[in-house]
Amino acid sequence: MTTTPSTTESTRTSTAAGAVDADPSGAAPGVLLLHGWQNRRPAEHWQHLLADELGRLGTAVRYPQLPSPDEPDPAAWEAVVRSEHAALGPGPVTVVCHSLSTLLWLRLQAGTDPLRADRVALVSPPSPELIAGQDAVHAFVDGGTTADPDAAESQLFDGRLLTAGATGDSVVVAGDDDPWLPLGLGDTWRGRLDARQHVVRGGGHLTPESGFGPWPEMTAWVLGQRGAVALG
Repeated sequence: MTTTPSTTESTRTSTAAGAVDADPSGAAPGVLLLHGWQNRRPAEHWQHLLADELGRLGTAVRYPQLPSPDEPDPAAWEAVVRSEHAALGPGPVTVVCHSLSTLLWLRLQAGTDPLRADRVALVSPPSPELIAGQDAVHAFVDGGTTADPDAAESQLFDGRLLTAGATGDSVVVAGDDDPWLPLGLGDTWRGRLDARQHVVRGGGHLTPESGFGPWPEMTAWVLGQRGAVALG
């Protein structure tokens, strides 16, 4: 999950109406990009390149550096996500999470005050069992939303959370050789998330080290070009 450090600014943002279709009320759409563990938003990462492209197109995009990425606190990450989501305003929201932030999003949506999202992409969601065994990040799984660990897991991996309130597409994407998914996407997440799944052959953890980098298919998906897009 480690990526090369970057010195980019704390939040990338563009506030003009963009290429994604606007809400009928006239509110501009926005995109929220959330990175993973040990990620400092390197310039060569597909999320960074996506943020740059959305900015060039005039789409409102928030791409925050989440605090203490090496030893993250889920509560601190959640506070930033809520603030960045609010900054996008009342228009349609597309959320794209990578790696550990996929668990953050599910944890947040399992709580008492879930965030609105019209389209969601969970990219390279790691095995919860592997995350539970990592001292630095186990709280993203067993920190839970209740005092009962079994009840917490039941809430966190309720398949309805990904699409509840969504008006558009939702997808879970992972490489078929992701080291953080040793049992594979289907065996790990089928039954936990009721969402369309897409497996990328040879995609690894979908980082620059495994060739992602530029990812035009993801850019097309974010822009709503769903009909002809395969995310790999």
